[in-house]
Formats: sequence, C-alpha cells, structure tokens
Amino acid sequence: MPGRGKLLAPRWIVGYNSAEGAKMSQMTPEVAKLLEQALSLSVEEQEALADSLISSLGGKVDEGVAVAWDKEIRKRIADLDSGKAKTVPWAEVRRRNLGKLPRAH
Repeated sequence: MPGRGKLLAPRWIVGYNSAEGAKMSQMTPEVAKLLEQALSLSVEEQEALADSLISSLGGKVDEGVAVAWDKEIRKRIADLDSGKAKTVPWAEVRRRNLGKLPRAH
C-alpha cells in the first residue's frame, strides 16, 4: 500500500465515529460473504483490494486525525518493541473475526 515508508493515518478512519461503527455489525449476507472471501486472500492481495476500495471513496484525510494516528502508531510500536503489548497470532485473530460474521447463504 502507498505510504509504507511513512506512518500514515488509515484513510478509512476519516469520518469514523462509534455510532456509525455499529453499522459494521449489520452487514448484509452478501457483504459478509465478500469479507470472508477477502480474508482468505494473501496479505498482498488484501492490501491491493483494501487500497482500491479506499481509493474509490475519495475521502480527504483530516490533518488532526492524521496527527493523532501518527502519535498512536508510534506509541503502539514502542509498546511492541518494549514487550509491553501482547500480540495475537493472525490465525487466532482471523478465527475470532470470522466467527463473528453472519453466515451468508
């Protein structure tokens, strides 16, 4: 994805608020099936798909949000480097998240 060398705010976070976040739990079966298929792609394919979808939204990054995310990312990196943060293997994260999706029929 673009910006790999620099810590950037995720473009999808712009305009996010907790009230709208609830919409994700109301996915249609079709969207849930697409998400399940997307999660089965390689990391590189997921990155390309995510970048294409995000780019198609055409949103602008709020500089305040970008600065806040940059600060948060640096904190998380420091927590990982110091051992303060606990990591979870991708297979476990994927299993948990797929278990939350409604089954598309």
